[in-house]
Amino acid sequence: MNDFINEFQEFSQLDDAAKLDLGTVARSRHFKKGEIILPEGTICRHLYFVNKGLVKIFSFKNDKEFIMRFFSESQIFAVFDSFLTKTPSNFTIIALEDSLVTMISHTEMETLSSKHHTIEKIFRKIISDTSVRKTKRIQEMLGEDSAWRYQNFIEENKHIVHRISLGDVAKFLGITQQSLSRIRTQK
Repeated sequence: MNDFINEFQEFSQLDDAAKLDLGTVARSRHFKKGEIILPEGTICRHLYFVNKGLVKIFSFKNDKEFIMRFFSESQIFAVFDSFLTKTPSNFTIIALEDSLVTMISHTEMETLSSKHHTIEKIFRKIISDTSVRKTKRIQEMLGEDSAWRYQNFIEENKHIVHRISLGDVAKFLGITQQSLSRIRTQK
């Protein structure tokens, strides 16, 4: 639980009362490798934090998997459009490894944000950070070639790249495994 609170404090410092309230409502849960954390078509009702493990957010379109992002230790995630609008998610969240995840519900986050300005500020910063990352991801997919995307992926994910299958790396990059193999041999 302390890791969750410490990660929140990376965005802004929490006073003791906010830490206590946050610790009171956050719940941790183990997910086995391959277990669905959030199925597509359901509302994302939690903000998540990876204590241990690796998860991915992905969707299928025309029988093709598109991976939005991977999350590992000390990262906060959700399907934010679903979380904020309370509408069904177009994405699935799945554990790629046995994972320990801390969760806080949307309702609890709203209550804490109303009660503690520091938590509201952190939540706003998390949403802003997510928006910036999503825009960057779209720009990369639309504007950069696959070799550049691969190199950028390796640089940004060097701490977890060995934990991700080549098939998933290719899907994240929006290319085939054969194309990924060609890119990797050229490096």
